[in-house]
Amino acid sequence: MSKETPVSPPSNADEDTIFGKILRKEIPTEWIYEDEHCIAFRDINPAAPVHCLVIPKRRINQVSKATDDDAALLGHLLIGARNVAKQEGLADDGFRIVINDGPQGCQTVYHLHLHVLGGKQLGWPPC
Repeated sequence: MSKETPVSPPSNADEDTIFGKILRKEIPTEWIYEDEHCIAFRDINPAAPVHCLVIPKRRINQVSKATDDDAALLGHLLIGARNVAKQEGLADDGFRIVINDGPQGCQTVYHLHLHVLGGKQLGWPPC
């Protein structure tokens, strides 16, 4: 059973998020990866020895709210996650990429983000 508390999406889809503040460098965060479309940094509440977040520079609130026009960016986020996994030494032994969507998916920040987890044997099912 999940220990996470469901968080409802904001009533205003343009409401600022902590990730927006990180992107604008209003909150000091060490970026471990950056390219023209995304950044990555370490999760402050890691669920694995390596737990990084990859976020797009152009905000999409949820993967379920993405449009067909977002296809290239969504694909690029997977490439960014792969690059982070390689950089963090996870590529040889394996890693997990997770996207939480909406309250029942335990999304806590409504700015699409990918979790890259590894550094230990991960269990299944994840919840």
